[in-house]
Amino acid sequence: MRIVLAVITGYPVFAGSAVALFQATGVDPHSPAAPGFTLLSIAYGIAFAFLSGYMAGRIGGHPGLRCGTLVAAMIALGAIVSMIASPGAGSLWTQISTVTLFAPACLLGDYFRRKKTRAAS
Repeated sequence: MRIVLAVITGYPVFAGSAVALFQATGVDPHSPAAPGFTLLSIAYGIAFAFLSGYMAGRIGGHPGLRCGTLVAAMIALGAIVSMIASPGAGSLWTQISTVTLFAPACLLGDYFRRKKTRAAS
């Protein structure tokens, strides 16, 4: 049950931060963006993905990477579904960044939590 709670809590950390960023800036995530904004949003996405994996791992309390893996899979799956649902529509920079950078950063967050927990024991 804790793993389910971890995933339900961890995923919105990433997804909610992405929605907030694009709404606050008025940038369409499916359109080309200025290079500076693209880099800023990628750094922002990596940070929140890392945080979501870390939080999911802490909440789930699983000694392995199960919680981070599940949240990372949800993150990647959302981007893949978005690409499939709108083939050829707009720019894919956000979806590609999500699959190649944000999902792995989420898993890295849980890995960091696991390593930190082991070092403290």
